[in-house]
Amino acid sequence: MEYRPLGRSGLKVSKFCLGAQNFGIPGVTDVAEAERLLAASLDAGINVIDTADIYGESEAIIGDYLSRTGRRDDVVLATKFGVKGLTTDPNGKGGSRRWVRRCVERSLRRLKTDYIDLFQFYRFDKFTDIEETLGVLTDLVREGKVNAIGMSTFPPELIVESHWVAEKRGLVRFRAEQSPYSIFARAVEGHLLPTCERYGMGVLAWGALNGGWLSGAYRAGQPMPADSRAARMNIDVAHPGVQHKLQLVEQLTELARSADLTLPQLALGFVTEHPAVSSAIIGPRTVAQLDQCLTAAGTRLSLDVLEQIDKLVEPGTYVDASPGSCMSSNRGDSGFTAEPFRKPAQRRRPR
Repeated sequence: MEYRPLGRSGLKVSKFCLGAQNFGIPGVTDVAEAERLLAASLDAGINVIDTADIYGESEAIIGDYLSRTGRRDDVVLATKFGVKGLTTDPNGKGGSRRWVRRCVERSLRRLKTDYIDLFQFYRFDKFTDIEETLGVLTDLVREGKVNAIGMSTFPPELIVESHWVAEKRGLVRFRAEQSPYSIFARAVEGHLLPTCERYGMGVLAWGALNGGWLSGAYRAGQPMPADSRAARMNIDVAHPGVQHKLQLVEQLTELARSADLTLPQLALGFVTEHPAVSSAIIGPRTVAQLDQCLTAAGTRLSLDVLEQIDKLVEPGTYVDASPGSCMSSNRGDSGFTAEPFRKPAQRRRPR
Protein backbone atom coordinates (compact mmCIF):
# COMPACT_ATOMS: atom_id res chain seq x y z
CA MET A 1 0.00 0.00 0.00
CA GLU A 2 1.28 3.45 -0.93
CA TYR A 3 1.12 6.24 1.66
CA ARG A 4 0.82 9.90 0.73
CA PRO A 5 0.92 13.21 2.60
CA LEU A 6 -2.49 14.63 3.51
CA GLY A 7 -1.54 18.05 2.22
CA ARG A 8 0.76 19.79 4.69
CA SER A 9 -1.04 18.42 7.76
CA GLY A 10 1.89 16.15 8.63
CA LEU A 11 -0.37 13.08 8.35
CA LYS A 12 0.35 10.23 5.95
CA VAL A 13 -2.66 8.40 4.55
CA SER A 14 -3.02 5.27 2.47
CA LYS A 15 -3.78 5.52 -1.23
CA PHE A 16 -7.24 4.14 -0.46
CA CYS A 17 -9.52 5.21 2.37
CA LEU A 18 -12.24 2.95 3.74
CA GLY A 19 -15.57 4.75 3.50
CA ALA A 20 -17.99 3.54 6.16
CA GLN A 21 -21.29 5.02 5.01
CA ASN A 22 -22.83 1.56 4.51
CA PHE A 23 -21.90 0.23 7.94
CA GLY A 24 -24.84 -1.06 9.94
CA ILE A 25 -27.43 -0.74 7.18
CA PRO A 26 -29.61 -3.88 7.17
CA GLY A 27 -29.44 -5.69 3.86
CA VAL A 28 -26.35 -3.73 2.80
CA THR A 29 -23.49 -4.10 5.31
CA ASP A 30 -24.48 -5.55 8.66
CA VAL A 31 -22.31 -5.27 11.77
CA ALA A 32 -20.51 -8.57 11.20
CA GLU A 33 -19.63 -7.70 7.60
CA ALA A 34 -18.57 -4.20 8.65
CA GLU A 35 -16.13 -5.68 11.16
CA ARG A 36 -14.77 -8.06 8.53
CA LEU A 37 -14.26 -5.05 6.23
CA LEU A 38 -12.43 -3.16 8.96
CA ALA A 39 -10.14 -6.10 9.70
CA ALA A 40 -9.40 -6.81 6.03
CA SER A 41 -8.78 -3.14 5.26
CA LEU A 42 -6.33 -2.62 8.11
CA ASP A 43 -4.57 -5.89 7.32
CA ALA A 44 -4.18 -4.70 3.71
CA GLY A 45 -2.49 -1.48 4.85
CA ILE A 46 -5.39 0.95 4.65
CA ASN A 47 -4.84 3.38 7.51
CA VAL A 48 -7.62 5.93 7.08
CA ILE A 49 -11.32 5.37 7.80
CA ASP A 50 -13.95 7.94 6.89
CA THR A 51 -17.36 8.15 8.52
CA ALA A 52 -19.85 10.81 9.66
CA ASP A 53 -22.22 11.49 12.51
CA ILE A 54 -25.22 11.05 10.21
CA TYR A 55 -24.17 7.60 8.95
CA GLY A 56 -26.46 5.73 11.31
CA GLU A 57 -24.54 3.21 13.46
CA SER A 58 -21.29 3.63 11.51
CA GLU A 59 -19.34 5.57 14.16
CA ALA A 60 -20.41 3.17 16.92
CA ILE A 61 -19.43 0.10 14.89
CA ILE A 62 -16.00 1.56 14.15
CA GLY A 63 -15.50 2.63 17.76
CA ASP A 64 -16.46 -0.78 19.13
CA TYR A 65 -14.12 -2.57 16.74
CA LEU A 66 -11.09 -0.32 17.27
CA SER A 67 -11.42 -0.28 21.06
CA ARG A 68 -11.96 -4.04 21.29
CA THR A 69 -9.02 -4.90 19.02
CA GLY A 70 -6.65 -2.21 20.29
CA ARG A 71 -6.08 -0.89 16.76
CA ARG A 72 -7.08 2.74 17.34
CA ASP A 73 -3.53 4.04 17.06
CA ASP A 74 -3.11 2.32 13.68
CA VAL A 75 -5.83 4.47 12.13
CA VAL A 76 -6.22 8.02 10.87
CA LEU A 77 -9.84 8.35 11.98
CA ALA A 78 -11.92 10.86 10.03
CA THR A 79 -15.50 11.85 10.69
CA LYS A 80 -17.80 14.67 9.61
CA PHE A 81 -20.29 17.10 11.14
CA GLY A 82 -22.68 19.81 10.01
CA VAL A 83 -25.52 18.08 8.18
CA LYS A 84 -28.85 17.84 9.96
CA GLY A 85 -29.61 14.39 11.30
CA LEU A 86 -32.69 12.99 12.99
CA THR A 87 -33.43 15.99 15.18
CA THR A 88 -36.17 18.58 15.47
CA ASP A 89 -33.74 21.10 16.98
CA PRO A 90 -33.71 24.19 14.71
CA ASN A 91 -30.05 24.63 15.71
CA GLY A 92 -29.24 21.00 14.97
CA LYS A 93 -27.03 21.53 11.93
CA GLY A 94 -24.42 23.82 10.43
CA GLY A 95 -21.23 25.33 11.79
CA SER A 96 -22.28 27.23 14.90
CA ARG A 97 -20.14 26.95 18.03
CA ARG A 98 -23.07 25.36 19.86
CA TRP A 99 -23.64 22.63 17.28
CA VAL A 100 -19.98 21.85 16.57
CA ARG A 101 -19.38 21.31 20.29
CA ARG A 102 -22.30 18.92 20.53
CA CYS A 103 -21.19 17.04 17.42
CA VAL A 104 -17.62 16.46 18.54
CA GLU A 105 -18.63 15.21 21.99
CA ARG A 106 -21.14 12.78 20.52
CA SER A 107 -18.70 11.51 17.89
CA LEU A 108 -15.96 11.00 20.47
CA ARG A 109 -18.36 8.99 22.60
CA ARG A 110 -19.56 6.82 19.72
CA LEU A 111 -16.04 6.30 18.37
CA LYS A 112 -14.78 5.43 21.88
CA THR A 113 -11.71 7.61 21.48
CA ASP A 114 -10.15 10.68 23.07
CA TYR A 115 -9.34 12.36 19.77
CA ILE A 116 -10.42 12.57 16.15
CA ASP A 117 -7.62 12.74 13.60
CA LEU A 118 -9.59 14.61 10.92
CA PHE A 119 -12.82 16.45 11.82
CA GLN A 120 -14.55 17.55 8.62
CA PHE A 121 -17.18 20.24 8.03
CA TYR A 122 -19.81 18.42 5.95
CA ARG A 123 -21.09 21.07 3.47
CA PHE A 124 -20.74 24.79 4.10
CA ASP A 125 -23.23 26.78 6.16
CA LYS A 126 -24.25 30.07 4.57
CA PHE A 127 -25.93 31.21 7.80
CA THR A 128 -22.77 31.06 9.93
CA ASP A 129 -19.58 33.10 9.50
CA ILE A 130 -16.68 30.81 8.69
CA GLU A 131 -14.78 32.65 11.45
CA GLU A 132 -17.30 31.31 13.98
CA THR A 133 -16.75 27.73 12.81
CA LEU A 134 -12.97 28.06 12.61
CA GLY A 135 -12.96 29.56 16.10
CA VAL A 136 -14.56 26.56 17.76
CA LEU A 137 -12.52 24.13 15.63
CA THR A 138 -9.35 25.92 16.75
CA ASP A 139 -10.42 25.44 20.37
CA LEU A 140 -10.96 21.72 19.75
CA VAL A 141 -7.49 21.36 18.23
CA ARG A 142 -5.89 23.18 21.17
CA GLU A 143 -7.83 20.98 23.60
CA GLY A 144 -6.48 17.84 21.90
CA LYS A 145 -9.89 16.55 20.88
CA VAL A 146 -9.13 17.06 17.17
CA ASN A 147 -5.78 16.79 15.39
CA ALA A 148 -6.66 18.36 12.04
CA ILE A 149 -9.73 19.84 10.39
CA GLY A 150 -11.14 19.40 6.94
CA MET A 151 -14.12 20.28 4.78
CA SER A 152 -16.33 18.34 2.42
CA THR A 153 -17.56 19.52 -0.98
CA PHE A 154 -16.79 23.21 -0.52
CA PRO A 155 -16.52 25.41 -3.61
CA PRO A 156 -13.01 26.80 -4.27
CA GLU A 157 -13.93 30.40 -3.43
CA LEU A 158 -14.93 29.37 0.11
CA ILE A 159 -11.72 27.39 0.50
CA VAL A 160 -9.80 30.59 -0.30
CA GLU A 161 -12.00 32.61 2.08
CA SER A 162 -11.45 30.12 4.90
CA HIS A 163 -7.67 30.36 4.56
CA TRP A 164 -7.82 34.15 4.46
CA VAL A 165 -9.91 34.22 7.66
CA ALA A 166 -7.60 31.71 9.37
CA GLU A 167 -4.53 33.79 8.57
CA LYS A 168 -6.17 37.08 9.55
CA ARG A 169 -7.54 35.78 12.87
CA GLY A 170 -4.77 33.36 13.83
CA LEU A 171 -7.01 30.31 13.57
CA VAL A 172 -6.28 26.74 12.44
CA ARG A 173 -6.51 26.04 8.72
CA PHE A 174 -8.53 23.43 6.92
CA ARG A 175 -6.03 20.75 5.92
CA ALA A 176 -8.17 18.54 3.71
CA GLU A 177 -11.12 18.65 1.32
CA GLN A 178 -13.43 15.79 0.42
CA SER A 179 -14.63 16.12 -3.17
CA PRO A 180 -16.52 14.00 -5.70
CA TYR A 181 -14.06 12.90 -8.38
CA SER A 182 -14.23 10.16 -10.98
CA ILE A 183 -13.95 9.62 -14.72
CA PHE A 184 -17.62 10.61 -14.90
CA ALA A 185 -17.33 13.61 -12.55
CA ARG A 186 -14.32 15.74 -13.54
CA ALA A 187 -15.47 19.31 -12.88
CA VAL A 188 -13.18 19.60 -9.82
CA GLU A 189 -10.16 19.42 -12.12
CA GLY A 190 -10.72 23.00 -13.26
CA HIS A 191 -10.55 25.04 -10.06
CA LEU A 192 -11.09 23.01 -6.90
CA LEU A 193 -8.19 20.57 -7.09
CA PRO A 194 -5.68 23.27 -8.12
CA THR A 195 -6.92 25.45 -5.23
CA CYS A 196 -6.35 22.62 -2.77
CA GLU A 197 -2.82 22.13 -4.10
CA ARG A 198 -2.08 25.85 -3.81
CA TYR A 199 -3.19 25.97 -0.17
CA GLY A 200 -1.46 22.75 0.89
CA MET A 201 -4.66 20.78 1.39
CA GLY A 202 -4.94 17.05 0.88
CA VAL A 203 -7.91 15.68 -1.05
CA LEU A 204 -9.98 12.63 -0.11
CA ALA A 205 -11.81 11.85 -3.33
CA TRP A 206 -15.24 10.29 -2.92
CA GLY A 207 -17.34 8.57 -5.57
CA ALA A 208 -14.30 7.25 -7.46
CA LEU A 209 -16.46 4.43 -8.85
CA ASN A 210 -19.31 6.88 -9.42
CA GLY A 211 -21.80 5.11 -7.20
CA GLY A 212 -21.10 1.76 -8.87
CA TRP A 213 -21.17 2.93 -12.49
CA LEU A 214 -17.44 2.27 -12.85
CA SER A 215 -17.40 -0.97 -10.87
CA GLY A 216 -18.10 -3.16 -13.90
CA ALA A 217 -21.46 -4.27 -12.50
CA TYR A 218 -23.59 -2.22 -14.92
CA ARG A 219 -23.39 -3.26 -18.56
CA ALA A 220 -25.32 -2.25 -21.66
CA GLY A 221 -28.09 -4.67 -22.61
CA GLN A 222 -28.02 -6.39 -19.22
CA PRO A 223 -30.34 -5.92 -16.24
CA MET A 224 -29.00 -4.09 -13.22
CA PRO A 225 -27.83 -6.63 -10.60
CA ALA A 226 -30.57 -7.17 -8.03
CA ASP A 227 -28.31 -6.26 -5.09
CA SER A 228 -26.80 -3.17 -6.73
CA ARG A 229 -27.20 0.47 -5.72
CA ALA A 230 -28.86 1.20 -9.08
CA ALA A 231 -31.49 -1.50 -8.49
CA ARG A 232 -32.14 -0.34 -4.92
CA MET A 233 -32.65 3.22 -6.12
CA ASN A 234 -34.75 2.34 -9.17
CA ILE A 235 -32.50 4.02 -11.73
CA ASP A 236 -34.40 4.51 -15.00
CA VAL A 237 -32.33 2.44 -17.43
CA ALA A 238 -34.22 3.87 -20.42
CA HIS A 239 -33.23 7.46 -19.66
CA PRO A 240 -30.89 8.93 -22.34
CA GLY A 241 -28.37 10.02 -19.68
CA VAL A 242 -28.22 6.50 -18.29
CA GLN A 243 -27.86 5.03 -21.77
CA HIS A 244 -24.97 7.40 -22.44
CA LYS A 245 -23.25 6.20 -19.29
CA LEU A 246 -23.73 2.57 -20.25
CA GLN A 247 -22.18 3.30 -23.64
CA LEU A 248 -19.19 4.93 -21.99
CA VAL A 249 -18.84 1.99 -19.61
CA GLU A 250 -18.46 -0.32 -22.60
CA GLN A 251 -15.80 1.94 -24.15
CA LEU A 252 -13.92 2.28 -20.87
CA THR A 253 -14.11 -1.47 -20.26
CA GLU A 254 -12.50 -2.04 -23.64
CA LEU A 255 -9.82 0.57 -22.87
CA ALA A 256 -9.12 -1.15 -19.54
CA ARG A 257 -8.88 -4.53 -21.23
CA SER A 258 -6.37 -3.20 -23.76
CA ALA A 259 -4.23 -1.97 -20.84
CA ASP A 260 -4.56 -5.35 -19.05
CA LEU A 261 -6.70 -3.78 -16.32
CA THR A 262 -10.20 -4.22 -14.94
CA LEU A 263 -12.65 -1.32 -15.07
CA PRO A 264 -12.35 -0.65 -11.30
CA GLN A 265 -8.56 -0.62 -11.61
CA LEU A 266 -8.86 1.90 -14.44
CA ALA A 267 -11.31 4.06 -12.48
CA LEU A 268 -9.35 4.05 -9.22
CA GLY A 269 -6.06 4.47 -11.05
CA PHE A 270 -7.45 7.53 -12.82
CA VAL A 271 -8.50 9.25 -9.59
CA THR A 272 -5.29 8.52 -7.69
CA GLU A 273 -3.15 9.68 -10.62
CA HIS A 274 -4.12 13.31 -10.00
CA PRO A 275 -1.36 15.03 -7.98
CA ALA A 276 -3.86 16.73 -5.65
CA VAL A 277 -5.47 13.47 -4.51
CA SER A 278 -4.12 12.04 -1.27
CA SER A 279 -6.52 9.11 -1.03
CA ALA A 280 -9.50 7.70 -2.90
CA ILE A 281 -12.44 6.75 -0.68
CA ILE A 282 -13.77 3.29 -1.47
CA GLY A 283 -17.11 2.20 -0.04
CA PRO A 284 -17.32 -1.58 -0.44
CA ARG A 285 -20.39 -3.33 0.90
CA THR A 286 -18.59 -6.66 1.24
CA VAL A 287 -15.09 -8.04 1.63
CA ALA A 288 -15.32 -9.36 -1.93
CA GLN A 289 -15.88 -5.82 -3.21
CA LEU A 290 -12.98 -4.60 -1.05
CA ASP A 291 -10.71 -7.24 -2.57
CA GLN A 292 -11.72 -6.05 -6.03
CA CYS A 293 -10.72 -2.47 -5.15
CA LEU A 294 -7.46 -3.54 -3.53
CA THR A 295 -6.24 -5.01 -6.83
CA ALA A 296 -5.82 -1.38 -7.92
CA ALA A 297 -3.41 -0.56 -5.06
CA GLY A 298 -0.39 -0.70 -7.37
CA THR A 299 -2.07 0.58 -10.51
CA ARG A 300 -0.41 3.43 -12.41
CA LEU A 301 -2.01 4.56 -15.65
CA SER A 302 0.22 5.38 -18.60
CA LEU A 303 -0.01 8.79 -20.26
CA ASP A 304 -1.49 7.09 -23.31
CA VAL A 305 -4.33 5.57 -21.26
CA LEU A 306 -5.00 8.91 -19.54
CA GLU A 307 -5.20 10.61 -22.93
CA GLN A 308 -7.64 7.96 -24.16
CA ILE A 309 -9.84 8.66 -21.13
CA ASP A 310 -9.70 12.39 -21.95
CA LYS A 311 -11.03 11.62 -25.44
CA LEU A 312 -13.99 9.73 -24.00
CA VAL A 313 -14.81 12.18 -21.17
CA GLU A 314 -13.62 15.74 -21.61
CA PRO A 315 -11.50 17.07 -18.70
CA GLY A 316 -13.31 19.35 -16.28
CA THR A 317 -16.80 18.11 -17.16
CA TYR A 318 -19.59 15.91 -15.82
CA VAL A 319 -20.98 13.10 -17.92
CA ASP A 320 -24.36 14.00 -16.43
CA ALA A 321 -24.57 17.48 -14.91
CA SER A 322 -28.11 17.01 -13.60
CA PRO A 323 -28.64 18.38 -10.08
CA GLY A 324 -28.08 15.69 -7.52
CA SER A 325 -25.41 13.13 -6.79
CA CYS A 326 -24.08 9.90 -8.21
CA MET A 327 -24.72 8.53 -4.72
CA SER A 328 -28.45 9.36 -4.75
CA SER A 329 -31.47 8.12 -6.63
CA ASN A 330 -30.88 10.96 -9.06
CA ARG A 331 -28.54 9.91 -11.85
CA GLY A 332 -26.56 13.21 -11.75
CA ASP A 333 -22.80 13.14 -11.20
CA SER A 334 -22.22 16.56 -9.70
CA GLY A 335 -22.18 15.52 -6.04
CA PHE A 336 -23.03 19.09 -5.16
CA THR A 337 -25.01 21.66 -7.12
CA ALA A 338 -24.85 25.29 -6.04
CA GLU A 339 -28.07 26.40 -4.40
CA PRO A 340 -28.92 29.15 -6.97
CA PHE A 341 -29.05 26.44 -9.63
CA ARG A 342 -31.40 24.33 -7.53
CA LYS A 343 -33.50 27.29 -6.35
CA PRO A 344 -34.19 29.66 -9.26
CA ALA A 345 -35.72 32.26 -6.89
CA GLN A 346 -32.22 33.04 -5.68
CA ARG A 347 -31.33 34.25 -9.15
CA ARG A 348 -34.24 36.73 -9.30
CA ARG A 349 -34.68 40.13 -7.74
CA PRO A 350 -37.66 40.37 -5.34
CA ARG A 351 -40.82 41.60 -7.08
